[in-house]
Amino acid sequence: MFGDMMGMLGKLKETQEKVQKTKERLNTVIIDEQSPDGLLKVSITANRTIKSIEVDDSLLEDKEQLEDYLILTMNKAIEKATTINENELAAVAKEGMPNIPGMDAFLK
Repeated sequence: MFGDMMGMLGKLKETQEKVQKTKERLNTVIIDEQSPDGLLKVSITANRTIKSIEVDDSLLEDKEQLEDYLILTMNKAIEKATTINENELAAVAKEGMPNIPGMDAFLK
């Protein structure tokens, strides 16, 4: 019994390390998003850290339009980054979970 428990604890520790490595790798995954007309471009990591924002000079003349573009484009980029982040971390976590009957229902 204790051997099984020690094995599970070891597997959980290993999974924690894999999750941490995945988080570090996600810092290198870049998501590029732009406004429909390409006047605003945003790059963020899969960990949702903004890397760059490029604004076309024409947007500097219309503050309201710039703000709208920033909100829409940033939200789209964050949504994509969140999806990638959650899928990657869920895959690593699920892979490292002990095989306990019925646990699959909680991982969906």
